[in-house]
Amino acid sequence: MHQSTVIAQPLKTPRAAGVAGIVFCLLSISSQLLIRVAIPVYGQGSAVEVVKNSQTISRSLNLVPFAGIAFLWFVAVLRDHLGEFEDRFFATVFLGSGLLYIAMFFASAALAGGLLGVLSSGTENSVHSGTYAVSRAEINQLLNTYGIKMAGVFMISFSTIALRTRIMPRPLAFLGWALALLLLLIIGTIAWAPLVFPLWVFLLSVWILIAKFRRPSDADQNATFVRDR
Repeated sequence: MHQSTVIAQPLKTPRAAGVAGIVFCLLSISSQLLIRVAIPVYGQGSAVEVVKNSQTISRSLNLVPFAGIAFLWFVAVLRDHLGEFEDRFFATVFLGSGLLYIAMFFASAALAGGLLGVLSSGTENSVHSGTYAVSRAEINQLLNTYGIKMAGVFMISFSTIALRTRIMPRPLAFLGWALALLLLLIIGTIAWAPLVFPLWVFLLSVWILIAKFRRPSDADQNATFVRDR
């Protein structure tokens, strides 16, 4: 009587997962551009403008959950790319800053959605009570100050890992350092600085996709080994 033997094989990360960073970039930038079109920068808009452009704002907020999911996939792709070279210290900072960034991203979107609902139900009362001003200040601080600084820490930690392990070209790692310092030092003085992070994610995702598709798959390596024998 023959007994079948089941051999467990580790899961392989699909190459297509590399597009997660590109998806995050497109959704994040689209959401921010819709917000910029609908509402002036912090301190320059009125509650009436927010209510008038409520549909555009709602569309932008609906993109945020999908952008967050794509970012989590992107973090998983980076960890897979690191593999056995992942250092515990820098990996903890890298993973922690990424999770904090996406948590603040979600929290700011939730506050914006709540503010939009309150304004739609009674604009004048919200303005006179100070709800509008306080909520806009909280959203601005949460996303454009603390969230972006966590994005800068995320970039610095991964770029440091990349320099030490040489898993990607040095110019790309140095670019990550430079852009991260930009986010950490001058955020708040340049209105479009928050777009730097998703653009860096896009650049890194493109490089990872190119590297993965250049690398032969396990099936190709096994076929080559069989032919050689």
